[in-house]
Formats: sequence, structure tokens, C-alpha cells
Amino acid sequence: MTCNVCNLEEATIHLTEIINSKMVELHLCEQCAYEKGTDVKQYFNFSELVEGLTGGPEAVAKQGGKKEALRCKSCGISFDEFGKSGRLGCPQCYQTFAKLLAPLIKRIHRATQHVGKRPTKVSGEVKFHMELRELHERLRKLVEQEAFEDAARVRDQIRQLEERGKKGSEGNGS
Repeated sequence: MTCNVCNLEEATIHLTEIINSKMVELHLCEQCAYEKGTDVKQYFNFSELVEGLTGGPEAVAKQGGKKEALRCKSCGISFDEFGKSGRLGCPQCYQTFAKLLAPLIKRIHRATQHVGKRPTKVSGEVKFHMELRELHERLRKLVEQEAFEDAARVRDQIRQLEERGKKGSEGNGS
């Protein structure tokens, strides 16, 4: 994105202001921001932050490392370009850079797979359905992995849970 003032340089400072319930954005290069007297301090360099979270060039080298040569076939962005901007170019980038992104995602989110959130206080019925859903998901994965003995145990757990659910609903007059 180019600077809104000079239309020549890359905008590195992005200001957002709400005036009369309308959002106004101003994108400036460092020189124009300085000339306009905008007192914007750069608290951190985003590319350095991303590089630090991925472990830096040494970590990329350890992972088989030709990060510059690695480009997304869909949008053409390289891993270096991602490091500079902090943004991937398209959904396919996640598959292309999967090995390089995994440590970054794990460091930020403490996991590489989304597990969602659970409310701390849930009703018995909601808890029952959540547990049942988790068991069905675990069963599906075990069958895919052909771990049939473990799958049989999970199947039995599902049956026991469903039986308790039936008894509980009969006792409630449902």
C-alpha cells in the first residue's frame, strides 16, 4: 500500500480514526509522517517479531531450509515475504508453509490444532452432548487409524454414556 500523501513510498504507518461515526484511515510513509509531525513511535518491527517466533533463519535452516525458494503455487508469495509482512497470501499458503508455520502457531496458541472453548459452567445436558460428540470424534479417528481395539473401547464408552442419558431423560419425565 502506498503513502496517501506522496503516493510514492510504501506506507508503513497506518492511522485509524473515527470521525462522526465514520472510520477514516490514513496510510503514511515514514518520511511523510515525520514531515506532518505525526508522533508515531514504532514499538516493534513486525518482521522481527515473526522471525523471532519462528526461531529465526537458523530454525528454518534446520527444517530443511530453502525458505526463499519455497513459494505458494497459488498466490506466489514466498516465506520471506510472509516474514516481512506478517500476512499469508491465500488459504493455500497454510499447506505450502505448513512445516515452517507449525512452530510459530504452536508458540502463539500453545497448540497446532483448534480445540475451541468451553464455558466453565454448563448444564448436565450440554456436558453430556459435548462428551458424546468428543467420543464419536475419537472413535472416527481411531477407525481411520485402524486402531480397532481402542475403537471398540470407545464404542463401549459411547454405549454406556447413551444408556445413562436415556435413564436420565426417563427420570426427568421427558
